[in-house]
Amino acid sequence: MSQQALFTPVTLGSLKLPHRAVMAPMTRNRAAEGQVPTPLMAEHYAQRASAALIITEATQFSLQGYGYPNTPGIHTDAQVEGWRRVTDAVHARGGHIYLQMWHVGRISHPVMQPGGALPVAPSAIAAQGTLYTSEGPKAFVTPRALELSELPGIVRGFAEGARRAKEAGFDGVEVHGANGYLLDQFLRDGSNHRTDAYGGSVENRARLLLEVTEAVAGVLGADKVGVRLSPTNPFNSMSDSDPARTFGYAVGALDKLGLAYLHLMAPVADPETPRLLPLFRQGFRGPLMVNGGHSLQSANAVIQDRLADLVSFGAPFLANPDLPSRLLKGAPLNTPDPATFYGGDARGYTDYPALGA
Repeated sequence: MSQQALFTPVTLGSLKLPHRAVMAPMTRNRAAEGQVPTPLMAEHYAQRASAALIITEATQFSLQGYGYPNTPGIHTDAQVEGWRRVTDAVHARGGHIYLQMWHVGRISHPVMQPGGALPVAPSAIAAQGTLYTSEGPKAFVTPRALELSELPGIVRGFAEGARRAKEAGFDGVEVHGANGYLLDQFLRDGSNHRTDAYGGSVENRARLLLEVTEAVAGVLGADKVGVRLSPTNPFNSMSDSDPARTFGYAVGALDKLGLAYLHLMAPVADPETPRLLPLFRQGFRGPLMVNGGHSLQSANAVIQDRLADLVSFGAPFLANPDLPSRLLKGAPLNTPDPATFYGGDARGYTDYPALGA
């Protein structure tokens, strides 16, 4: 490949992409009442339609999966209509867009749950620290362990969310199995102490992730489904005693499903990345996307070395709606404003200038 490996075309499932710079999913907390996507969100995503692929902010398929104020949903007709405005706007500019879908599990609070219920998790183990809720910061509570009989409902919920995503016009769905949310909580042994068919062995702990992914693929087709994993991310009090074994198994099992892609958080600065990324690259034969602090140079290198096929960018896309053009031209980048990352209005959301603006 050339020195600009990031700007060579690639096929991702059913999509033919002109380059390999993907917009990573980023929670922005700007949905309206009822968790409905807004016209401002449509403008935000449409501005970034030059991404090879946009992956939206994480979106809950049920009220039980809701954990942060003003994150969007995909479980009501109004939410579907709101997302339809987004997908129409992105497609009108020639872009491609996947919906990232999650259930936050224990990373919620009774003030965010229907009827003040406890959040749910694989085991009754609380995350450490505080969560920002609709009533301000709250300490994490000890969640309720899901009953075995409830797990088929979680799978059906993801599948129904995928059906609604298709109705809303998305090109596909990314299953959020990362960053300490429900599917990651089941996968890693630091948060999963179950003794039934969904706990103990790595095969059992990966079961819910695989069942969910298969169910979403059953709705959309596997070539329209991606999965995101974060093997070493400690966010939300996450840990695993043997990430190479746990995620090596999960990656190999996902490989058999014929997915559009696997999206790994493998940060450039993580000392474990040089050890683990080649292992996971060997285990997953389909398109592999990586995320984690990449520059143009490191993105080109990881693709040239065939350790990944695509690279997703978070904060750089947040602050630079025309990021691919800037990277290709070697143009300077806008600086992200952390004060406007979560919640608010157009400031720090749709007002970052494009080149020449």
